[in-house]
Amino acid sequence: MGFSQDNLKGFVLALSSSAFIGASFIIKKKGLRRAAAASGVRAGVGGFSYLLEPLWWLGMITMIVGEVANFVAYAFAPAVLVTPLGALSIIISAVLAHFILNEKLHQLGILGCVMCIAGSIVIVIHAPQERPITSVQEIWSMAIQPAFLLYVGSVVVLVFIMIVHFAPQCGHSNVLVFTGICSFMGSLSVMSVKAVGTALKLTFEGNNQLLYPETWFFVLIVATCVITQMNYLNKALDTFNTAVVSPIYYVMFTSLTILASVIMFKDWDGQNVGSIISEICGFIVVLSGTILLHTTRDFERSSSFRGSYASSSPTLSARLCNGNGEFMKHEENLLPDEAICFQRQEMH
Repeated sequence: MGFSQDNLKGFVLALSSSAFIGASFIIKKKGLRRAAAASGVRAGVGGFSYLLEPLWWLGMITMIVGEVANFVAYAFAPAVLVTPLGALSIIISAVLAHFILNEKLHQLGILGCVMCIAGSIVIVIHAPQERPITSVQEIWSMAIQPAFLLYVGSVVVLVFIMIVHFAPQCGHSNVLVFTGICSFMGSLSVMSVKAVGTALKLTFEGNNQLLYPETWFFVLIVATCVITQMNYLNKALDTFNTAVVSPIYYVMFTSLTILASVIMFKDWDGQNVGSIISEICGFIVVLSGTILLHTTRDFERSSSFRGSYASSSPTLSARLCNGNGEFMKHEENLLPDEAICFQRQEMH
């Protein structure tokens, strides 16, 4: 299938976003190390000297540029294309960390990177074309179609049950609770982000969409969903090992976002069965590569911090429901705003 101009713009923006955000983690971590060396107090133990470090702020600015590029990408390309490309930021940060921070990349981690790239290429080749949209009211008509309203209703009910019932009982022992809340809300936030991005795009083209109440309703949905996401993502990161939360959140969030986009924007309408199957296979390859990369990076961290005790690290399946994950926590100097790395997946 030919690549439309809008799809090409969205692809380039999503790729640029991955590059900026992936590099931002390395820049910020260099800034954190420099600040810790100067003050003697690491951010991981409550130090805030990094706020006076220009290199850390350079990393933050780089991340903001990446987030803006990602936001705009949704105005040009379907979520089926943009969202899975978020995995590329993980690859970029892993590769740069290998060469700049001397955080060695395991051979299986390299295989994971190759799988992510290969899967992304397949998705890009077979991605559906972006449907031309002339007004935010057109998006609103898609949002109130029965199939999508059923999806939204299901999400609201499930999130409510998880927050009220499961979070207090097993939220601190099962990583799927907090990440599930984030993922369900994330799928709605991406649909609203696409609506807001499209409205702004049309407004800049001379067709003012800010006059319509639907635009501001979508803005409200974005704010609500993102606040909820960040709240429960912080809970997940505070409770469980990052190497466990990250791949699970990416898999759930991306899968639900693609499902929501297919229902609301009917991304697969008009595509042949072969293209749809190819996209699904490419997505599965990206997910597998992401999980493999995170698993091997966790193995390397465990080896470097626990030495001979590394072999006692529990498996991923065991860590899903094994206490609050404290056994897996280590004393590595983590980024104080580590949760922001997942915010990109909210928008992807």
